[in-house]
Amino acid sequence: MGIREQLLDGARRCLAERGYARTTVRDIVAATGTNLAAINYHFGTKDALLNQALMESAAEAVDRVLHAVPADADAAGRLRDFLDRLTRSFVDDQAMWTTNVEAVVQAAHSPEVRAQLAAGQVEAREGLADLLPAPDGDDRTRQAMGAVHMTLLTGLLVQWMIDPDRAPGAEQLLDGLRAVGDALRPAADQG
Repeated sequence: MGIREQLLDGARRCLAERGYARTTVRDIVAATGTNLAAINYHFGTKDALLNQALMESAAEAVDRVLHAVPADADAAGRLRDFLDRLTRSFVDDQAMWTTNVEAVVQAAHSPEVRAQLAAGQVEAREGLADLLPAPDGDDRTRQAMGAVHMTLLTGLLVQWMIDPDRAPGAEQLLDGLRAVGDALRPAADQG
């Protein structure tokens, strides 16, 4: 494992143990046996290192969920399975998801953090766009679906962090999405 990978691994451990705001350069150096110069050389700043570690951890968590969703299920089954597995990951990977939300708070005070998180959101929406096929195969529709999936993910995450016992589950969300779809359909299509 090279120094860059050591730094990322150490940053991930520090994020899980201490959270975003409480992780210091000293913590990362102690966890990796490297030095401040290595952080500056490979990432420029501590925030850039933490953001990279956070983005990679979140992407891996979502990829694990997406890859576990059966490809042969119908659209509703795929989405239900995705949402079920996602909410389980909120429990299983709680430290990583908590750190993710902490980073969002940091973005309000750091243009660098905001820029990195924004880039990560673009990548996440793109990856989530393939969860369900766009009905008309149109790229604009595909991108819109990715945006909806990302919005569901982030909104669901916050609700699960605040009140997991009353946060919506997959079935409630599917029922709600169906109702929204029905409400948006023109009256001529509903009959």
